[in-house]
Amino acid sequence: MAAVLLGGALVISNPRPSDFDSFAADQLVDVIEAEVCRGEVLPALVRLALRECPRLIRAQRGAIGAYVGRHTRRTNLGLLSIYRTEFGGTALLGWSLPRFSATVLAAAGQLVIVQAGLDEERT
Repeated sequence: MAAVLLGGALVISNPRPSDFDSFAADQLVDVIEAEVCRGEVLPALVRLALRECPRLIRAQRGAIGAYVGRHTRRTNLGLLSIYRTEFGGTALLGWSLPRFSATVLAAAGQLVIVQAGLDEERT
């Protein structure tokens, strides 16, 4: 009986897609900022134009979070959900955008990043 009650509580507390959208706008945008604004990810001309890269990304947190949400698939397993995000890897003005991927586990009212970052291999 306790297992059934615990299972029911987990199903009820399984975070909804709207919870993920808020999480993406907060936590995943921080990962994107760290990945994009460091090193050689951006072409030299773009880095020169975007001297305030972290501030620019933080200012667009809502828009980036919504973009992340549109490129995320949810696998609802009842007791928990797995959110998989993938975008990028396409060419823009002759520059190949880095591919970003993330896996987030949602259970018991919590969302936890399992993996997130730019893929090393760019297409």
